[in-house]
Amino acid sequence: MYDYHFAMHRKVWSNCIEALTDVQFITDLDYSKGSIRNQCLHLIGVDERWFARIQGATLPDFPANEAYSTKASVRARWDETEKNIIAYLDTLTDVDLSRILTFDMPHRGGSKTNQVWEILVHVINHGTDHRAQILAMLYQMGAPTLEQDMILYWWE
Repeated sequence: MYDYHFAMHRKVWSNCIEALTDVQFITDLDYSKGSIRNQCLHLIGVDERWFARIQGATLPDFPANEAYSTKASVRARWDETEKNIIAYLDTLTDVDLSRILTFDMPHRGGSKTNQVWEILVHVINHGTDHRAQILAMLYQMGAPTLEQDMILYWWE
């Protein structure tokens, strides 16, 4: 599933986001997180925070939108995040996947409990949701879009 997750990220970048200028990339579209850049940085931040939580590390801050003014700067951060996640996923065992985590989510009603595998699936689902939003924004801007269905990925 993570092969799909990251393949779709890369495909949306290569086939769609790369068609934008840096100005279009940071243009506020008054939808969801704002610009396509903001959507991408939200995905990066969420992925980094969930994986820090799973590993028992201190939660990193979300990337500051203003610190990333170009597609290249966001893509570099995205690639680094992907590399770190893949390295961690390669270490997981079945026992790790069933481990129970309890963590604080004050904006979601307080303490929550999940197994690691549930969080891993959530991250993929969250990525699909925001990629769909990015694709809708790209369409609105006249940029190319694509289908991101998992079954299409498997058929390829």
